[in-house]
Amino acid sequence: MAGIQEVPVHALLSDGTTVRIRRAGEADHDEVLRLYQEMSLENLRLRFFSVSPSSARQAADRVASGERPGYCALAAEYGSRLVGLAEYEVLSPGETAEIAVAVADGWHHRGVATLLLEHLADAARSAGVTAFSADALAENHDVLKVFHDLGLRLTRHFEGPEVHCTVELAEDETYMSAVEARGRAADVTSLRPLLRPRAVVVIGAGRRTGSVGRAILQNIRTGAFTGWVYTVHPEAQAIAGADAYRSVADLPQVPDLAVIAVPAKAVSEVAEECGTTGVRGMLVVSAGLTAGQAGRLMNVCRRHGMRLVGPNCLGLANTEHTVRLDATFAARHPGPGSAGVAVQSGGVGIALLDGLARLGIGVSTFVSLGDKYDVSSNDMLQWWENDGHTDLALLHLESFGNPRAFSRTARRVARSMPVLTVDAGRSRAGRRAASSHTAAAATPTMTRQALFTQAGITAARTIGELLDTVALLHAQPLPTGSRAAVVSNAGGVGVLAADACAEAGLVVSPFGADLVDELVALLPDGATATNPVDVTAAVGERQLAACVDLLARGGAVDAVLTTLVPTAVASARGEDLVRALTSRSARLPRPVVVVLPAQAARVQLLPAADRTAVPAYSDAEDAARALAHAAARARWLMRPPGSVPQLPDVETGRAHDLVAAYLDGNPAGGWLDPRTTAALLGCYGIPQIPWAWARNEEEAVAAAERLAGLDGRVVMKAHWPGLLYKSEHRALHLDLRTASQVRAAHRDLITRFGDRMTGVVVQPLAERGTELFAGVVQDEVFGPLVVFGLGGTATGLLADQAARLAPLTDLDVHDLLTSPRCSPLLFGYAGRPAADLNALEQLLHRLSRLASDLPQLTEADLNPVLAGAHGVSTLDARIRLVPRRPHDPYLRRLR
Repeated sequence: MAGIQEVPVHALLSDGTTVRIRRAGEADHDEVLRLYQEMSLENLRLRFFSVSPSSARQAADRVASGERPGYCALAAEYGSRLVGLAEYEVLSPGETAEIAVAVADGWHHRGVATLLLEHLADAARSAGVTAFSADALAENHDVLKVFHDLGLRLTRHFEGPEVHCTVELAEDETYMSAVEARGRAADVTSLRPLLRPRAVVVIGAGRRTGSVGRAILQNIRTGAFTGWVYTVHPEAQAIAGADAYRSVADLPQVPDLAVIAVPAKAVSEVAEECGTTGVRGMLVVSAGLTAGQAGRLMNVCRRHGMRLVGPNCLGLANTEHTVRLDATFAARHPGPGSAGVAVQSGGVGIALLDGLARLGIGVSTFVSLGDKYDVSSNDMLQWWENDGHTDLALLHLESFGNPRAFSRTARRVARSMPVLTVDAGRSRAGRRAASSHTAAAATPTMTRQALFTQAGITAARTIGELLDTVALLHAQPLPTGSRAAVVSNAGGVGVLAADACAEAGLVVSPFGADLVDELVALLPDGATATNPVDVTAAVGERQLAACVDLLARGGAVDAVLTTLVPTAVASARGEDLVRALTSRSARLPRPVVVVLPAQAARVQLLPAADRTAVPAYSDAEDAARALAHAAARARWLMRPPGSVPQLPDVETGRAHDLVAAYLDGNPAGGWLDPRTTAALLGCYGIPQIPWAWARNEEEAVAAAERLAGLDGRVVMKAHWPGLLYKSEHRALHLDLRTASQVRAAHRDLITRFGDRMTGVVVQPLAERGTELFAGVVQDEVFGPLVVFGLGGTATGLLADQAARLAPLTDLDVHDLLTSPRCSPLLFGYAGRPAADLNALEQLLHRLSRLASDLPQLTEADLNPVLAGAHGVSTLDARIRLVPRRPHDPYLRRLR
């Protein structure tokens, strides 16, 4: 509920209208009273069970009585008008709150009550409320339907003409899906004025050619836009064939979309004029807005309920035949097709549009997001999911607004169409450039890659690699695995292709004897029929076609990569070997690509007789990477979604109390001491080696006697606030066997560290095992990232780690265990005993739950975690807390 407590938020109703959700209080008495006084007598009766005038006054007095424990009221505003109110008051004693909700006449069936209740439930959860209760008349079908459709667990008890409803506030997948569906429908509706406008006005076109506004106006005109197009100019009567008017208010109709291409200082003023007139969509291509100008622009857009693309962008386009809008200043109109494109960089957008055009792949919708003040990639994914025209989504993202909501949306959309992106900002210099370019913080590489992997997004490193993969996914079926056949008419290029496949992660395995015999029977004398297959320069069209057909239809491989060089032999016979791949009349069940080293273009699509196309690449590495991306997508699609397990013996309430107590005493946050760290880990059942805290030498000796194992050896570790890396400071002693050694070790630590040291941790010397690292980094935007890999002193040096965003599913945990290079050590490498994998899985799930429950946990390092055949144990741990309010990333609100 932090968003509502701190500042008002804006959100969309089911019809796409923007309303403001805020706390209601003392200053709202008259507005609340007016809300009820303007209701019909029937609606008053349904709300209060009577039509007594005193009911409205009492309701207004209750809201205006000021903040008090156990009470919360939220208002929904449109402009300056109160259109909805929702309240809860905790029933004493207990964790159930009684609720009331009211919607202004004329605003029913637009989702006001549902939106308010979602935000009220979020506020209640933050306050410890676990259920809502409400009484309604049985004939009040509208409110009963609101409660039922929330997606939360509902019980109803009928008593005569009344119904007592109890709504449990625990969030589950059913509720999340219901909120998601409501948000998706509202979002798509709100985007229609932008992407399917019936009338457009361009402001800032100018009478002279060469301006951005004029270029956009010309593109709209020459692109055969199906609606009305106008321009605003103080003197001209027409510009570039479009009627010109002195102001937006003078237009013969209210345009759905306004394109603004004026100097930055004038943008908010023009936006205000558009909003006052009733414009619902705004495209701002102007660049260079200051923070103050940006704030004023967003304030105007929110007050008037306008969705905004930009600023600092190339524009937008929709090629649907009923729209045909090209409101960009690109040099060429995008061709119609089924690829949706959304980019932050206009330059990248132009490169993608040009690349798609060269491939003959048309665009359904193109949006240059620019500085992304409002409309984002998340909005565009939801549009493409529902527009009926898009089957391929291309993104270029330099920053993220709500990545957890984006991940959930992308994961759903990627089930129905490929979602591809250019992984921008991988280097420090790239992140710095992205940050300055988009005025938003770029995302660390590991976090971004975890999001892409979990969401099923295909992430390419370059625009060229993205287009290579698009060509394959657009034209060919997905491979069912990673096994590749390499076929060439020259041995050398076949070797290079096999190397490229192996380096891309594909498997080029020798064929079985039966398949080799079949291939030998098809091919010329001297051909090599193992994998790679060298068909020799003597191969003919029919022989090559039969070879590829046999491999693509058989079960030995999942994809066929053919590499061909021009030869005089084929030319002399008048044959074209490439035609062997494109002339077939029946589609093959597995992807076939061709590498043509003599080809000038990096990639092109060769039309085939079966009405598909064959991707042709000039370099085998490009072809192999594209196949690897396609294989990864196929693996992701074949995997079930995964589930987050229920964990027994988790003390969430106690953990919250520990965090609150620490932050009360340390308002700025900091690193926990060993005792608090151990207590917090214990709340989640994270296994720790036995240990004791000792404040002086005598306590250390006594602790060593209690904790010493069968061989009597212990470890002593110094502690003081801020100590992070004990090995670097030589702040520990190992293999202490006697009381005198324990005393000597303690004295050494006292001598070297003095008053800085607040005590020591004494532990038994651990048994042998694999040293691992498990940790959490809480990203301000992305939320908690769980990191796992090789541990011990080599952690920072080797950087052998994998990462996934929490909460972790069972499949995420499997990926974490198998992705690091050290993973063979966990499965019995070189005769060593395998680690207890079930215990490792439990540790990662519990660490994920810890991070998900506690947003104040900004960093946690468990290093080393010792994994053996009979369990796992944390040998050392450090946790840092900072004051941070919980934030629900899935609560419906605009950026």
